[in-house]
Amino acid sequence: MPTTAPSHNRFWPLVLLAAAMMMVTMGGRQSLGLFVSPINTDTGLGIATISFAMAVAQFVWGAIQPVAGAVADRYGPGRVLAAGLVVMAAGTALTPLLASSGWGLSFAIGLLFAAGAGASSFSVLIGAAAQRLPASRRGMASGIINAGGSFGQFVFAPLLQKLIGAFGWMGAMYSLALITLAALPIAGALRGRREHAEAAAAHAASEHPGREDKGLRHALREAMADRSYLLLHAGFFTCGFHIAFLVTHLPGEVGLCGLPADVASWSLAIIGLSNIAGSLAAGWAVQNYRSKYVLFWMYASRALLVALYLAAPKTALTFYLFAIGLGFTWLATVPPTAGVIGKLFGTRYLATLFGLTLLSHQIGGFLGAWLGGLAIVASGDYTWMWYADMALSAAAAVCNLPIREAPVRHAPAAA
Repeated sequence: MPTTAPSHNRFWPLVLLAAAMMMVTMGGRQSLGLFVSPINTDTGLGIATISFAMAVAQFVWGAIQPVAGAVADRYGPGRVLAAGLVVMAAGTALTPLLASSGWGLSFAIGLLFAAGAGASSFSVLIGAAAQRLPASRRGMASGIINAGGSFGQFVFAPLLQKLIGAFGWMGAMYSLALITLAALPIAGALRGRREHAEAAAAHAASEHPGREDKGLRHALREAMADRSYLLLHAGFFTCGFHIAFLVTHLPGEVGLCGLPADVASWSLAIIGLSNIAGSLAAGWAVQNYRSKYVLFWMYASRALLVALYLAAPKTALTFYLFAIGLGFTWLATVPPTAGVIGKLFGTRYLATLFGLTLLSHQIGGFLGAWLGGLAIVASGDYTWMWYADMALSAAAAVCNLPIREAPVRHAPAAA
């Protein structure tokens, strides 16, 4: 057997380690909204200024994805992941020292924290798994890795809320920095040598015998000229707008409704818990149905859920039920999106090409976080943001239908 063939025996060790890394980086990142009110109370910077720093973090997290993916495609993921964790921890530890100004907060959280979290996130981890696993197991692998990030949100949201209550927001930030550094051994376990890139290229060529590897630049030109790839970008833009708005401003919405801060932290935790089921379901679905139809129903359900939330009484139970519904598709869009890219262009440059869709995701995220802050300053509530979120979700659902995607081919049953 060729040495470039992926090993079935490596599935669980590889996938669980990647999921553990996602738990740390996404758990901390998706819980940042809990710090908005304490930082504002302590520094007096204003919600709009803090929201801008959070919006910069959304954009930088996406902008680093294709860069980190390209480096990982070339040299392997280990060093990229380790560097990401160190930079993320540095940004977290520097935040209490620099938060006295808007520019300092944007540098610590918006640049360092976000760049580190992005370099040790989806594009590198899912790309690494896809290059090491057979096509029949990639959908489930991406679902499990994605579920790791959701489990991190379930764990970190209430944990950080307790730490804020016990030690203040600064003590919680320092604690998060230490937790991030504790994940460094995982990066070591996922290291890949330079030879791995050549093995991955050989394996990708064997899976797509008609596709010649003409280099990264050619792959980028081919992808950007493909309408289906651009439609994926459009849908993912909306996903980023939706998630960043909620993860940044849901605690503020809870406060406007006169409910305690614990309702916000538990709502974020419930979203993470629900998305574990959603991510696993998405991993299964993309192996049995066309990913574009999975994405259509996910985005359409978000538009419906926002409409139901706006019509419901604003009680703790409403927020918890809303969190369950949202959580099921929260980051479950990742496996079908990565799956379509793999089908269209193969896995050789999947980390880079998927990283670019994550950049579109986070351009939407920048707008979701920032415009939410402007909305609350201008009108005193988030009503127009909810309407925009609902309209964009409906548009994203429609965008996925024309995507070019071959039908799912089921393997014949074993004799």
